[in-house]
Amino acid sequence: MAKPWVHAVSSARRFGGDAEDYLEIHNHLDATKSAFADNRHRAITHNAWYIGPGGPLEIAFGVTVTNSDGKRISVRTIAEQHIMEDFGGFIPTLQDFLCEMEYKPWMNGQGEPPSRSKCMKRVTVSD
Repeated sequence: MAKPWVHAVSSARRFGGDAEDYLEIHNHLDATKSAFADNRHRAITHNAWYIGPGGPLEIAFGVTVTNSDGKRISVRTIAEQHIMEDFGGFIPTLQDFLCEMEYKPWMNGQGEPPSRSKCMKRVTVSD
């Protein structure tokens, strides 16, 4: 699936109400696109931990939202729908993503991440 609006329309079809009732949640799930433009952005928000009970999504939106039809919908259920549409019917775990990353020494506090050395070369500090 593509843009948050497409997910919001899909949510309205499934849960009732208007697409606008769901757009903020779908925008939130895809907000990481602005930091990393390919689908690896999904590692941050498109996983079972992020949308799980007491996870960051519920902290941001609460456990339920009330749509314009007055129906309470689980935020987790909305997110599950979004992620399953993106992944063709399954919800990856955070472990699924992290196990695919190559472990680097800087991740354990040894050395610096690539962004630091690139940024430090461009920054000039004057007194």
